[in-house]
Parts: sequence; structure tokens; C-alpha cells
Amino acid sequence: MADKLPATVAIANQKGGVGKTTTAINLGAALAMRGVRTLIVDLDPQGNASTGLGIASDRRESTSHDLLSGVAVEPVDTEIENLSIIPATADLSSIDVELADDARRAVRLRQALNGVSRETEIVLIDCPPSLNLLTVNAMVAAGSVLVPLQCEFFALEGLSQLLLTVREIRRSINPQLRIEGVVLTMHDRRNNLSRQVERDAREYLEDLVFDTVIPRNVRVSEAPSFAKPVVIYDPQSAGARAYFELADEFLARMNMVGAEHGTQDA
Repeated sequence: MADKLPATVAIANQKGGVGKTTTAINLGAALAMRGVRTLIVDLDPQGNASTGLGIASDRRESTSHDLLSGVAVEPVDTEIENLSIIPATADLSSIDVELADDARRAVRLRQALNGVSRETEIVLIDCPPSLNLLTVNAMVAAGSVLVPLQCEFFALEGLSQLLLTVREIRRSINPQLRIEGVVLTMHDRRNNLSRQVERDAREYLEDLVFDTVIPRNVRVSEAPSFAKPVVIYDPQSAGARAYFELADEFLARMNMVGAEHGTQDA
């Protein structure tokens, strides 16, 4: 695929605490372990995706802030083969002000990602938990949006605003943008509320909802404290198995399943 543009997917939800960064790093890691050359762009000033992949502060010399500022950036390799990241630092929080007078500020990331190595097959953009300039840049740069949706009360309430934002960006700047799908996260099958949220999401969103559901799992919660995605920290855990299943379903939706990308268990 070296002669093709990478598929670029923004992982977004303006609501915090929905498993967005967890999904970004674990989906990215699982894809890489399937043999897919994957780049994660950490576009959250908190830098949690960078931390969760073991990128210490002293290894963040080249960042997503630089990328949006027009500076050439070299991705940082992670400990996982086929997975690299453009890390984030707190400097990113000032980008709205820095680009306030730039008429083309919404397309900065798209322009920058044109320089990404053609060996990269998938770019995952971890967005901040808000619909600000960073998230708009991600959606303008992306071909599709992946939405993590937690199985909790009010889960669907904020989704309509996100869908309206996608529609507006499609109308005004990026007509190719689509919803790749909605991933249900933090699901507890013993909990009536989780099951109700899943039923409502599937009734309302139909085929947009991935078949794979990410369970509430202690190993998923523990992994970040060891600076590892759960698919590395405990690949046999229920959470890790779910993310491997999500990666396989994601590849199928992207029409990237084939001899080059296996789907065997890790």
C-alpha cells in the first residue's frame, strides 16, 4: 500500500471519560499487531495517548503542536512494531489562540498529514474531549470519524451535537467525511443500564454501531499506569480480546482484510 494515501480516522466524542484515548491506543496497537502500519496523532493537550504508549516527556521533542504550526515532524516509534505516534504536550492547548488570525486554521492538520510516509496505512487521531479547533482540524483531515460511546446514563444525549458537527464539516470543508462507526465502551453485561444503552444505541444508530462491545474491565483500567495498552499489558484479558475483535471488525469495514493483514489471535 506504499503508493496509497493512508486511511485517516478521527476518534472523537466531545464528552470526556468515554474511553476515547483508551480506544485510540488499544485499537492502534491491535491494528499494528495485525501487521497494519499505524500512526496515532495525539491531538489532546493532556497527552494521555502519548503517556499510555510509554512516550516519556523527554521523547516528545517533535509534537502535534509542531505539526499544526507547520514544522516538520518525525513520528516516535513505540515498543510495538508497526505503531508510531506523534505525541502531544500541554503546548497544544494554546493553538486556538496562536492560529486565531489564520484564515486556513481549520485545514492545518490536513495539510501537515499530506507529508506522512506513504508506508503508513492507517492514521488514528485522538481528539480532545471538546468540539474545538483541534477536533475540527481532525475531522477536516480525516476520511471518517470513530465515536466511542460509553454505556452510561445520558450517553446518547451529546451524540446529536457531534453528528451535527460532522454534517457541518461535510457541508463546508470535507464532503468525504463519514461516520466510520460507534463503539460501545465500558459495557457491563450484568448492569441493566448498560444493556438498555446498547439497545437504544442499536435502535437509533442501527448499522453504525460496531458489533464488538468493549467491556468494563479492570485490566483496561490498570494498563495506563504501566504505560502500556491493555493488548500488551494483558493480551488474554477480556478487554484486550475485545480490542482485537474491534480491530478485525474495523479492518473489515475499511476493506483492508486480506492476506497481508492476518486476523489470528495474538
